[in-house]
Amino acid sequence: MSDTVTLGRLRVPPRAQRGEVIEVRLLLQHPMENGFRRDTLGRSVPRNIIHRLVARYDGREVLRAELGTGMAANPYFAFFTRATASGEVVIEWEDDLGVKGRLTAPIEVS
Repeated sequence: MSDTVTLGRLRVPPRAQRGEVIEVRLLLQHPMENGFRRDTLGRSVPRNIIHRLVARYDGREVLRAELGTGMAANPYFAFFTRATASGEVVIEWEDDLGVKGRLTAPIEVS
């Protein structure tokens, strides 16, 4: 399985001054099943977590995260980067089932 989903919210400031530090905020909609939980019939719920998350700004990687079972459902991320040029912030991730996600947001730098 290799679907692509865009379930989440990505927020970046629409405009920034060159050299300004900007905050990137990301909320993903994902159950983040750790594999230890059981359903109402007592069956084990299979592990399914986002294990890889990469953020790029104007084509350059600014964040890479390898996630584990300690993450909560619908994880929230926030990080800072410096505004260098107008471009796009791209967030990509992949979970244990091979489902991939992608969110993008433009930023204008003056």
